[in-house]
Amino acid sequence: MSSSTTPSASTVRIGRPLAAWATWDWGSAAFNHVVTTFVFTVYLTSSVAADEAGGSAALATAITVSGILVALVAPVYGQRSDAAGAETGRQRRLGWLTTVIVVCTALMAFVAPEPSYLWWGLLMLGIGTFAYELAQVEYNAMIYRLAPPGRTGRVSGIGWAAGYVGGIVLLLLCFVLFLSDSPVIAFEGEGTAVRVVVVLAALWFALATIPVLRMRFPFPAPPGDTEAAVGWAASYRLLFRRLARLYRDDRNLLGFLVSSAIYRDGLTAVFTFGGVLASGTFGLTPGDVIIFAIVANVVSAVGAIVGGWLDDRVGPKIVIMVCLAALVVTAGGMLFASGPTAFWIGGTFLSLFVGPAQACSRSYLVRLVPPGREGELFGLYATTGRAVSFLAPALFALFITLFGAQRWGILGIGIVLLLGLVTLIPVRSVAGSAAAGEEAVRT
Repeated sequence: MSSSTTPSASTVRIGRPLAAWATWDWGSAAFNHVVTTFVFTVYLTSSVAADEAGGSAALATAITVSGILVALVAPVYGQRSDAAGAETGRQRRLGWLTTVIVVCTALMAFVAPEPSYLWWGLLMLGIGTFAYELAQVEYNAMIYRLAPPGRTGRVSGIGWAAGYVGGIVLLLLCFVLFLSDSPVIAFEGEGTAVRVVVVLAALWFALATIPVLRMRFPFPAPPGDTEAAVGWAASYRLLFRRLARLYRDDRNLLGFLVSSAIYRDGLTAVFTFGGVLASGTFGLTPGDVIIFAIVANVVSAVGAIVGGWLDDRVGPKIVIMVCLAALVVTAGGMLFASGPTAFWIGGTFLSLFVGPAQACSRSYLVRLVPPGREGELFGLYATTGRAVSFLAPALFALFITLFGAQRWGILGIGIVLLLGLVTLIPVRSVAGSAAAGEEAVRT
């Protein structure tokens, strides 16, 4: 059993290390919200590309290629990370990967509003996305050394909430200073404000990374994965052997990876297509969409904290299932609703349950991963998520095509969430009081 489950663990103070760790999530909002969701990708498709349709297709292609690379590399990267040692190694590797993200974000400032610069923007976005997914492997695995028994859910929830709040603050800052119709600081020339914003985002992320690189963990690292200390080719052979062993000996863990991959795709789609539906189906103005995005992040942050607290009391599976059921019911109601008021009510409910479902998924896996293999299993967590990342977008587009109206895309998202809920039912529950890796030791 890992040392984080010793009786003295309950007396360890984790407030300062937890704040330092969660600061990275706060900073990552610079990449998640400014670069990939609300600002830079919109600039690429609307101002840089020759036409919006072609730019959107090129953007989708770049993200797809990056996702394929993540799916191929993440589990073996995590496996080799475990073998390399975790005392200071995770911090060091997280620092190098974050440096790549920060540099790519800063270099996006050279993307002028001309079609010839599209390839450069997509290249920086693709490399940054790839590095971000690998950084998440290291970051998630740190929960092992941070969460005492009975606090895994709260630790995970606080991290997710910090990301949401960081996104709110940074978006508000960028909007008021540079991007509103009457900004505090105005620039001449198309796209100049966006190019300044990505530099600000790079600085934001860089500064937010410093605390986690300097922190001292309250609990010692789990034992290293000495079996994984092999070359890259041998790492893939070892991975396939372990997957076969996982299928044979621990189908519960394998079932969770598959189920979570499905419903996490649906959770992502809620935010990905929320703004599109708000404007196209429910009639919100662009300004209202931005305001709703801020409110949605606030609600999601609160949900993540409350969900983490409940996780430690009733276990993560129950919280996830309640959240997914609520999301399915709300999506069903919104399918037949109309008007801005209906969207505000339904969208707020959706946001409330997305945060805890994401946070509890991470804490569930932390409890099941054998000590010393946390990097590998979080790599598989990333890979399975990427493997089905097409599902919600494909069904969203399919139902719009079949029924001829944008609102029917809600049905596609609801089906993915329902499928994730159904596939989660046979997965075994774990105790909320369990520490990181404890369930794996018991098994």
